Amino acid sequence: MQPATLALIESGTAKKGDVLGVARLAGIMAAKKTSDLIPLCHPIALTRVAVEFTVEAADHSVLCTATAECTGQTGVEMEALTAASVALLTIYDMCKAVDREMVIGGVRLREKRGGKSGEFAFEPGPTG
Repeated sequence: MQPATLALIESGTAKKGDVLGVARLAGIMAAKKTSDLIPLCHPIALTRVAVEFTVEAADHSVLCTATAECTGQTGVEMEALTAASVALLTIYDMCKAVDREMVIGGVRLREKRGGKSGEFAFEPGPTG
């Protein structure tokens, strides 16, 4: 995003309000609605959803990390990916009036434990 857009987000002075606070809430809400949004995803009783942001000043970006947990014997990676995607879309929506060239990218699963497929950890290659 443009440096000025990031400054608005950091200062909390965006016209629509606290961008990261609203985006955090949107991500949590989206995780809970994943089965309504993604065909064939079954409803899961989530025990924890967290959405965290890291401001990357050097490259004028915001990194979003979403975590989802449940006590059942299923994975919740779709819930975490949905949370991250919707949180980032919310940032875009709240800032699009000042920066329509923002880019959302690199949404990926970084780590998973449990479920039928077991554990997974993303191993970055030469391109990140």
